[in-house]
Amino acid sequence: MTKAPGSREGKSSGRGARDLRVRVKTAKGRKLSSKLWLERQLNDPYVARARREGFRGRAAYKILELDDKYRFLVPGARVVDLGCAPGGWCQVAVQRVNALGEKGGQAVGKVLGVDLQEVDPIAGAEIHQLDFLSEGADDKVKDWLGGPADVVMSDMAAASSGHKGTDHLRIVALVEAAAAFAFDVLEPGGTFVAKVLAGGAETEMQAMLKRNFDKVANVKPPASRSDSSEKFVVATGYRGRQPRDAEQDEL
Repeated sequence: MTKAPGSREGKSSGRGARDLRVRVKTAKGRKLSSKLWLERQLNDPYVARARREGFRGRAAYKILELDDKYRFLVPGARVVDLGCAPGGWCQVAVQRVNALGEKGGQAVGKVLGVDLQEVDPIAGAEIHQLDFLSEGADDKVKDWLGGPADVVMSDMAAASSGHKGTDHLRIVALVEAAAAFAFDVLEPGGTFVAKVLAGGAETEMQAMLKRNFDKVANVKPPASRSDSSEKFVVATGYRGRQPRDAEQDEL
């Protein structure tokens, strides 16, 4: 493996070993923000674990931890991953729903990933280049799945503008669009999982989800960095699309 650009520093652990941390050297033309990002990546245990276990990124552990708690990726489930690049969530779903049929005696699920960009193939998953907001996208997805989905999940985030308030509004709008898509493709009783950013502007989105699902939880899994404002909404027990004025629980 190519050696990372940096030096290792650390202190004694008291057990004859050293707790090593990578320090990235300042390079000509490298911005401080880039240096700090690279240093954080090199020292992130989830990044190292993803490399060891063959996942395409640390985000895989977020969906793993959410599923460990809520158990929505069950063998035989049909799953749609919106904005699936680079593919870590699809990889987890393939394992959990038994899309490869490797768990003898258990139902075989199906995993469908869609993204605006081309995504490298993933064993056990069907990947399509598709804008889920385009006309007829829901019908295409159900056709590819061979029926409605049991789970729609999204780790999408809008491109950063550098302005926290603007970015928050953008991702809330993106989650609302993903939820509206889920209403069209989910089986009754299904689950919707999506990344949001904490920021106080998601009241309408939460109300929409509570109208349409039995339970709505907001969670920050351990794999989510502590300095990140991201959280995940897990909505379970899809009721079918409900009218806007349907009775709802208090927020």
